[in-house]
Amino acid sequence: MINESEFIKRLQDPKSKEAAFRELLQLYKERLYWHIRKIVLNHNDADDVLQNTFIKVHRSIDKFKGESKLFSWLYRIATNESITLLNKNAKRLQITNEEYQDRAINNLTADVYFEGDEIALKLQKAIATLPKKQQLVFNMRYFEDIKYKDMAVILDLSEGALKSSYHIAAKKIEAYLTSD
Repeated sequence: MINESEFIKRLQDPKSKEAAFRELLQLYKERLYWHIRKIVLNHNDADDVLQNTFIKVHRSIDKFKGESKLFSWLYRIATNESITLLNKNAKRLQITNEEYQDRAINNLTADVYFEGDEIALKLQKAIATLPKKQQLVFNMRYFEDIKYKDMAVILDLSEGALKSSYHIAAKKIEAYLTSD
């Protein structure tokens, strides 16, 4: 286990920044990829957002004050970058975010990187019916097992609101999955 404050010092020190950043990439790239992928649903978009996230982190690491955990800060950047991409793509296509989400779900089976079966696809469709905040909360809690305390920092919401969102999302997903 790394000492986070020492690691942050290495990331902010010009002499050790590049080596520490390579270490940061190794530590977080896969976790962040899957976090982003759950939001954008497409492998190529997830790769682009992951790259943008790490560029932003590299440029901003000197301003990181350590008021939150490093992973919370990384997740917040990745989440914001993901939402920005979704909004930008919807706007470019001149459709609503919901219509864009529907397209992404419908294209999921054509994605060569989607490894899920019919049940996984149905779960993704159920998640797509949720409002964006509930999608984020559900994915972060169900798939990534992120604690509400950490989620509160990442999403800038209270733990109570997050627990409520997760509970409502889970009920909606259960209703969707049992409706056929």
